[in-house]
Parts: sequence; C-alpha cells; structure tokens
Amino acid sequence: MNVTDLLTKETMILELRAKTKEEVIDELAAKLAEAGAVSDVEAFKRAIWAREQQSTTGVGDGVAIPHAKTAAVKRPAVAFGRSTAGIDYESLDGQPSHLFFMIAAPEGGEQTHLQALAKLSSLLMDASFRTRLERASDEEEILRLFKEKENKREEPSLQGAPSGGRRKVLAVTACPTGIAHTYMAADALKAKAAEMGVAIKVETNGSDGVKNALTAQEIEEATAIIVAADKQVEMDRFNGKHVIQVPVAQAIRQPEKLIEQALRQDAPIYRASSTARGSAGAAKPRTGFYKHLMNGVSNMLPFVVGGGILIALSFTFGIKAFDPKDPSYHPFAKLLMDIGGGNAFALMVPFSAAFFSRS
Repeated sequence: MNVTDLLTKETMILELRAKTKEEVIDELAAKLAEAGAVSDVEAFKRAIWAREQQSTTGVGDGVAIPHAKTAAVKRPAVAFGRSTAGIDYESLDGQPSHLFFMIAAPEGGEQTHLQALAKLSSLLMDASFRTRLERASDEEEILRLFKEKENKREEPSLQGAPSGGRRKVLAVTACPTGIAHTYMAADALKAKAAEMGVAIKVETNGSDGVKNALTAQEIEEATAIIVAADKQVEMDRFNGKHVIQVPVAQAIRQPEKLIEQALRQDAPIYRASSTARGSAGAAKPRTGFYKHLMNGVSNMLPFVVGGGILIALSFTFGIKAFDPKDPSYHPFAKLLMDIGGGNAFALMVPFSAAFFSRS
C-alpha cells in the first residue's frame, strides 16, 4: 500500500481557512468525515487531542502530522492541508507549520496501511520534497509528486554505514500510537548516521509491531544504545550497556547530538533492576509496575488538585455555605463544592484506572 492509496483529492485542502491549531484539527477532521473515512468526527478529534497531549505532532520544518488510531475511523486515510501564511502548531522548532497531514488509522484489522503511513513520515524528511509540496498548484500535482517520490525512493540500509571494525550505535524508537514519530525518528537517526559515517541499526516499535529487532549479539557489541521512546519498550536486554533515554521527538530534532553522545558513551550504564543506579550515579527511571502505577497517578493528580482548590474556595463563603439547610448557604459555594467534591474527586478513580491500564 502506498501513500497515494490513502491520500486522495477528496481529502485535500490546498488553502486552509484555519488560523489556530484547534481550527486545523477541526478542518482536517471534518474533511476526513466528509470523505467517508471517519464515522464519528468528535470521537476522532478526541483521539487526535489525546495524542497531542503526549507530545506535539508539529515535528518542525514547517510540517505537522496529527494522527490517531481509533474505532471512529472506518478506513485508513490521510488528509492534507496547506497554509501559505503558516499556523502556530506548537511545533518542536517553534516555527509556523505550512504542511499538515492528518493520519486516520482504524483499530485492529489489516496492518498494511501502517507501512504507508510510516512511508509518509519518511518522505517528509526530504526538504526538497516538502518545498515542492508547498509550491504545487493543484491536487493532481501533489499526487503526482508523491507517486514520483515513492517510485524513486530506495530504502536505506537499516544497518547504516558498514561497520568495518568501527564502533556501532543501536537505537530503539517508539511513540504512543506507533505511526508517525516512531518512523521519523528512525529515519532521522539513520540519515544522520550515514552522513557521519557511523554504523547504526534502529529498531522500531510501531503499530505494526517490532521491526528490525536488535539481537543479543548486536547489543553485546554495541558502543551505546539510544532509546527514543514515549512509551515503554523492553529495557532489560540492555543491562550493563550505556543507554541514552530521551523522548522520541528529540531523535527527530537532534539526531547528531544523540549519536555523538552515544559514541562518547556519555550515558549511565543501564541496570535491569529498577532500584539500581547508573555508573554516573544518577538514579534510573522506574520501570515495570511502578511506572504503570505512576502513569495512573500522574494523570489523576489534576483532578485531585483542581477538586481540592474548588472545595477550599467553597469554604471561603463560610464553613457550611454549601449546605442548603445552613443560614450561611450560598449557591456559588454549593456549585464549587459540587464540582470539586462531587465531580473532580469522583473522576480520580476512573482516570487513574484508565491510565494505569493504558500503560
């Protein structure tokens, strides 16, 4: 499956009306719904925003790739939007975005479309290709550019430069949905390693599973390992190795810095035990049950803090101002108490359980 199987003239907007990030998401989601790719546009947008809360999908260089994998998607599709003026999409480089690709992936079922989505992420790493997309006059030209690019493109060796006895760097990339950032980070690392003459192998933990898995022998021989991930990946296999752990976006924006750091072995030695410390004396991040538990707790905290503040504010009207039977009763105090105690606190348990389960 190619990108042009998912991107059609019916899912393109050559000049977005949107002026803000919210309006971009609304406009592109509506376009996908209009094309029949999305059955529940509100549910789809919620999934898009859930991904944005993990980390921005404004990857920089004028490109944003909002994406979601949800049951609200009837068939895989890509919506393309373009803004000549540029829109603040909270991109990693702080610059306005001009090209927007909204990826809609269905839950379960056939996974071949994920290969096309990964390919889209990789194609957009090419600066000259992005420039041609910005200058394309119509939908037909955009489709033609993608077809030409896909036909010409040769996949780079996953091993990077030949080792020739030189030190070798390994990497693992993963993002929460495993669609765009996973593969963009992998391509950024491989491209920069080839430019630097460094041997590298990158394992991707995407929606279509683990690809190009690192072997025990490769790990044993590696100079260091870069783990660029926003979700949990198998870490115990790196016991005793220098491991750099960063968000996936950092591999997209700073691949050279990470590779140089790996070559210097400027990273703590990873210990499989969650209580062990690295060689540099820095405590390693918790893993396993503790990490899952804290994922639930951290997402539950806003309700605890917000609810507590609202309850405290209700008391400023009087110790029982929220009680209709008390002479000091005030309707606004009751509203604050109802929202803080009844709603916010009530949501603590389902939210902590949901994010514990998700992790």
